[in-house]
Amino acid sequence: MTSTTDRTADTATAVADVLKMPGPRPARPTAWSTSLSFGWRALLKIKHVPEQLFDVTMFPIMFTLMFTYLFGGALAGSTSAYVQFLLPGILVQTVVMITMYTGLTLNKDIEKGVFDRFRSLPIWRPSPLVGALLGDVVRYTIASIIVLILGLVLGFRPDGGLVGVVASIGLLLLFSFSLSWIWTMFAMLMRTEQAVMGVSMFILFPLTFASNIFVDPATMPGWLQAFVSVNPISKLVTSIRGLMAGTVEMADLAIVFGWCAGFVVIFGPLTMRLYNRKS
Repeated sequence: MTSTTDRTADTATAVADVLKMPGPRPARPTAWSTSLSFGWRALLKIKHVPEQLFDVTMFPIMFTLMFTYLFGGALAGSTSAYVQFLLPGILVQTVVMITMYTGLTLNKDIEKGVFDRFRSLPIWRPSPLVGALLGDVVRYTIASIIVLILGLVLGFRPDGGLVGVVASIGLLLLFSFSLSWIWTMFAMLMRTEQAVMGVSMFILFPLTFASNIFVDPATMPGWLQAFVSVNPISKLVTSIRGLMAGTVEMADLAIVFGWCAGFVVIFGPLTMRLYNRKS
């Protein structure tokens, strides 16, 4: 029987022979190519575990139908009138809520030791994290399309046309990608998936429900209006409503882009520092 030492020596010899082969050596993979490879890995995980798509298929349908028919008659007089106001907001809530699963997935990979293997590869250090986030953007896109199709069935008609709708989805995906860096940081800090989910929900619930998603903030108490007015989710909803209606204000878009940049600039380096410390 061949010993471990013999097999190791044979492997080293084989690698040395490959390195001595004539011809140019393969180019070092770029940051973009390695990030895309890890993004593809995230999509392959969905292929093998399709249950992961449950949150981006069933939850959007449930939220949209439930809030439209529960509150439509009471708040707007009819569901058809309310869906014009609600759908951009419920689109934001649906996608933003599922961003926390980014942290859960990364935490699971860390606990299994998969990221220890990634750190040993001669690749751009952030690529496993960036790739995971890029893979999740596909999930966000699926959820967005489902909500929009259901909204059209319920009577939603965007005056901004196709351009406004596409721009709205693009803005939402950018915001969600940026926001996900917060959950990647928590994935590095927390020991279990349950802890990551608990902290994520503790942050997301006030941000999404204490916003202008469901009602006009003018009907709220003054102290709550003050919070809603600076809530980044409210700013995002206002911008998306404006894009879909064809009446977007550039000041609102600038604030949303500022929040996106802030999330990446602050939590991106923090996440990478924690990631490097684990090596």
